[in-house]
Amino acid sequence: MKLTKEIKIGNTYIGGTHPIAVQSMTNTKTADKEATLNQIKSLASAGCDIVRFTVNDIEAAEAIPYYANNVNIPLVADIHFDYKLALAAAERGISKIRINPGNIGDKENIRKVATVCREKNIPIRIGINGGSAEKSVLEKYGGPTAEALAESAINNARMLEQFDFNNIVLSVKSSNVKTMVDAARLLSQMCDYPLHIGVTETGDVRRGSIKSAIGIGSLLLDGIGNTVRVSLTEDPVLEVAAARDILFCCGIGGGVNIVSCPTCGRTRSNLIGLVAELEEKTRNIKSNKRITVALMGCAVNGPGEARHADIGVACGDKEGLLFRKGEIIKKIPEELIVPTLIQEIKGLLNIDA
Repeated sequence: MKLTKEIKIGNTYIGGTHPIAVQSMTNTKTADKEATLNQIKSLASAGCDIVRFTVNDIEAAEAIPYYANNVNIPLVADIHFDYKLALAAAERGISKIRINPGNIGDKENIRKVATVCREKNIPIRIGINGGSAEKSVLEKYGGPTAEALAESAINNARMLEQFDFNNIVLSVKSSNVKTMVDAARLLSQMCDYPLHIGVTETGDVRRGSIKSAIGIGSLLLDGIGNTVRVSLTEDPVLEVAAARDILFCCGIGGGVNIVSCPTCGRTRSNLIGLVAELEEKTRNIKSNKRITVALMGCAVNGPGEARHADIGVACGDKEGLLFRKGEIIKKIPEELIVPTLIQEIKGLLNIDA
């Protein structure tokens, strides 16, 4: 992973050698304290590391202390158009402010935001998308290209630096996956600020998760990205689950990695049902250690092909062969396959049964 500048957001650090943080955003009315607090808590319970919410009026800003006093997670104020709301959020204990400088107004307004954030050690995320890049940059590149987004982000970072402010996180987003990936790669070469990555406006869970996996996953495998958000038109808790899955599939973080074959005419067991049950029962297992568990449909795919697995079962006709690192241990009936694997997983991860 590229080593970037270290930034402190509330009680969480990003950049440097710190773990990649998962973000999401509430979709409740921020001024509705009960609904918003419940959603923040749900996001935190799902594994969200940083929560953002819109601060679109003074009532939303005035609710910030209530949330800050009732949760132990960094909170980010999303500001558009009215720089005074950024100032109000900073005065009320927000952990970070996200702005699109292009819609905040003139430089004097941005200077005021930078000044109060510097005094209170509040980082600013500059968020650039096709709608917020400067008109001159868009004209230069003929539209919201990857080059335009990256250049706009750097231009706005340099403007904050002119105000003696460098506590900065950058993001360049697009609903076009390739444009987002190319823009983030360019931006990563142009600066050492931490990058927040994600494809925007992706749509529903199915298509949005696929777009996000391609975009975010490509960058993570390049070693680019310090915080991530999966943007879905759905319950934001599902964004967190998708982001966690993307990180895990990129080899980031511990837990249970399940590998299973796609089934074919040789399959004589309910492999699809067994895998679904195992996925469900291991989804919330947390560990710093990463193990691989195989559930294979026949002797062709396991234990030979799956000998790399820490533990696994090669299914036969209503039974399975339990194996460790390719070594066969014993036969077990189909109804005991998942309970046996769960027991083995807990043993490998030193989790109490």
